[in-house]
Amino acid sequence: KTMNESATLAAQQAELTHAIDTVWVALCAALIFQMEGGFALLEAGFVRSKNAVSIIAKVMIDIMFGGVAFYLVGFGIAYGQSNGYWAFDTGIMEGDLGLGLTISNSLFWFIQMGFAVAAISIVSGGVAERMKMWSYAVYVTIFSAVMYPLAANWVWNPNGWLALQGFNDFAGSAAIHAMGGFAALAGAIVLGPRLGKYNEDGSPNAIPGHNLTLSAVGAFILWFGWFGFNPGSTLGAVGKWDLIGSVATNTFLASAAGGIATICYTFLRYKKVDITMVINGVLAGLVAITAGCNVVSPNSALLIGLVAGTIVDIAVVLVDKMKVDDPVGAVAVHGVNGFFGTIAVGLFSTKNGLFTTGQSEQFMTQLTGVTVISIFSFVLTFVIFKALQKTMGIRLSHKEESAGIDAVEFGVESYTTFE
Repeated sequence: KTMNESATLAAQQAELTHAIDTVWVALCAALIFQMEGGFALLEAGFVRSKNAVSIIAKVMIDIMFGGVAFYLVGFGIAYGQSNGYWAFDTGIMEGDLGLGLTISNSLFWFIQMGFAVAAISIVSGGVAERMKMWSYAVYVTIFSAVMYPLAANWVWNPNGWLALQGFNDFAGSAAIHAMGGFAALAGAIVLGPRLGKYNEDGSPNAIPGHNLTLSAVGAFILWFGWFGFNPGSTLGAVGKWDLIGSVATNTFLASAAGGIATICYTFLRYKKVDITMVINGVLAGLVAITAGCNVVSPNSALLIGLVAGTIVDIAVVLVDKMKVDDPVGAVAVHGVNGFFGTIAVGLFSTKNGLFTTGQSEQFMTQLTGVTVISIFSFVLTFVIFKALQKTMGIRLSHKEESAGIDAVEFGVESYTTFE
């Protein structure tokens, strides 16, 4: 009788754990999914009104094409039986992933799909205002089916080569943000700048976005969603309340510090606060803390955010000097700060960071991993864009670009004026 009672109690405890963890992860997954609304508003506000509908369409393509591609192919590549570098198992939705999960495989797929879609949505901003919709849809499908899943395999699959080396990328500074940011860089290079962006002498012309209010609302949605993005990466709540608390605290501190750094930097440099850069400074802090929010102290999170909010401003200027037209700052926010945030783990980790215990192995592991992921994403995107350019074409004609993507590809305008 005692043994039966013990078995019943254990079964009840297990059931309760599954239930609590399922609710927690489902809520976080929903927050991550809703971040796509943030991407849509942020990017729509940062572009001209004649291209706002196209941004909304591209983010919807990210969700629809990218989500289905990740279901059909990508999830099996990311979390199937890996040889260290890749896997291919389309039947893993029902199998044991070997991750010790207390949630169902289908819910794990859903939250991972949110990460995959977030990664490709980074690219949509870098290629805004001049890329053809159907070419973009083809790239989204390839990225979500193969490119991102390979990086996820290396980083988060228990048998991935980076995972086996102890690479720490808790919620994806490298696998999501550096991956998306350097893909955006390659895409922007192949596409070329928007008409009128650069003068004959190479000097840039500002092409301001049409609605800063939209961008600010989008930034707040992303900021809010990040508290699902990072804490949700615990993949459970039972027994993890301390970790969830520290992850949430570090996420906020880094983001706030990123915004503070950008306010100070732009005021000192331009004598005025650039609110568009402050938005990007907050996002840069969020991106940078995403890798190490589970292993750094709150004070280190503040420092990481301050550095991120400063280098995002510098990176935007450098990208512009390279004559790479990035309308929303995707390369600086996600690429540069995804890279920085990943190596920051090797500097500030309370377990084995250079500034805490003086060990160098973690730093070199972080540097190696994010470098490989960044180069992989850049090179493969460059090749795919070149192939698309030579086959179906990737860029609108000058006449179509001048008229605006909304009118040319969708036959509608974002704002209708009534007489």
